[in-house]
Amino acid sequence: MKSYTFSMHITYQQFLHHYSGAASNVLVLTDNGLRLQLPASRMRPFLTQIGIRGRFRVTVSDANKLQAIEQIM
Repeated sequence: MKSYTFSMHITYQQFLHHYSGAASNVLVLTDNGLRLQLPASRMRPFLTQIGIRGRFRVTVSDANKLQAIEQIM
């Protein structure tokens, strides 16, 4: 398995406005410059009244299938 880290800072309103659809994705830039496209629904557990803020780790299988997203800070 591989893991990637990234930071996300988006307000509550921005998240709802841009990623409210069921098929929407979030594009993030990892710390090592790789662009990852993640399902927005996987970020919803981290959404608070102020939005999504913090550092995250994405774990993917060797076949690049999303395994987990966790907040690390």
